[in-house]
Amino acid sequence: MTIDYETDFYAWSDEQARLLRSGRYGQLDIDHLAEEVEDLGKRERRALQSRLGVLIGHLLKWRYQADCPHRKSWRATINTQRRAIRRLLGENPSLSAQLDALIEEAYPDAVDLAVGETPLDYDAFPDACPWGAERILGDHWPGEGPGG
Repeated sequence: MTIDYETDFYAWSDEQARLLRSGRYGQLDIDHLAEEVEDLGKRERRALQSRLGVLIGHLLKWRYQADCPHRKSWRATINTQRRAIRRLLGENPSLSAQLDALIEEAYPDAVDLAVGETPLDYDAFPDACPWGAERILGDHWPGEGPGG
């Protein structure tokens, strides 16, 4: 019995896994399997972009609202996101080559986060991310050292 990809994805994926494990490759739904494998990679990329957005948003809050009492919480989030991103890049090293593009794509979400969680408005933040990947993922704290 062949299960339809469009009507019951869960049952379809379970059937495809059974077919793969049993070596019945001729019965596989190759087109949909290829699509799903591609989507797995896209999910990793989206996860990295999302984590970068959260990290950069908290770095923006740290840099542009230095007098806020929530800095301890922000620092914890920054540390957590940095570790998670390093793990994600360790598991998917080819994504490192896309970091600059991902930072650019994540930056508007980061600004939205900072605007939504501070009294600052959009014009308080630069139009483009003020830091490169090395500064974002390193142990740097905005406002400290060269390139703040």
